[in-house]
Amino acid sequence: MGRRVSKICRWIFPLLLVAAAGPAAASPAQPAGLRTVDGVVAELLDKVVSRLQPRFQFAGLAWPPREISLVALKDARRLELWARNDEEWFFIRDYRIKGMSGTAGPKLKEGDRQVPEGLYDIEWLNPNSAFHLSLKINYPNESDLRQARLEGRSDVGNNIFIHGKDVSRGCLAMGDNAVEELFVLAGLLGKENVTVLISPLDYRSVPVHEAAAEQPAWVVERNRRIAANLKTFQPRRRDP
Repeated sequence: MGRRVSKICRWIFPLLLVAAAGPAAASPAQPAGLRTVDGVVAELLDKVVSRLQPRFQFAGLAWPPREISLVALKDARRLELWARNDEEWFFIRDYRIKGMSGTAGPKLKEGDRQVPEGLYDIEWLNPNSAFHLSLKINYPNESDLRQARLEGRSDVGNNIFIHGKDVSRGCLAMGDNAVEELFVLAGLLGKENVTVLISPLDYRSVPVHEAAAEQPAWVVERNRRIAANLKTFQPRRRDP
């Protein structure tokens, strides 16, 4: 009986988290009849747990985590999932970015098809996305807006998402299976417990100055800040 109760509690706890985080994680008000964040999380929970829980066990981290961070590397077209329950971040897995437009460099204006670069939060989750599911990044953030004001740029663009499918114009298209995992995690934990770091290069292995040729000084400085944040996410060495 004790083992059965323990098993039930493991499943009830994440669902309670969904209920507690519902309003904070939800997208803007949705017409009746459309899917909700809580409904999608409940629908996909078993499938996502079966995929991710073994990876958490391998990393030595209890499920569900307290926080997650998504680290997107534009040059490698890869997004890494990191999680923690206290101070130390653990690498859980990575995903191939299946669709991404633009090149290295920050997003500057509407229609440039650039993926933003920097440290971002999740504003809301869209369970009724045309791209299966999506998570909205808070681009432009205060840093983006401040730089735009300094340069006299007004139309900096918006509506940047991490979403499903495999095509994108300025967003990160992750495929449906990957976005299900990210959406459910964000729904369980609450959007305030998710950060997104987007970098042009993996500065854990490439010095910033090697990628600084012909770039404005503010871009180089932003890349230095990105590189400093990337140092937080270092793979742990396993004992032989």
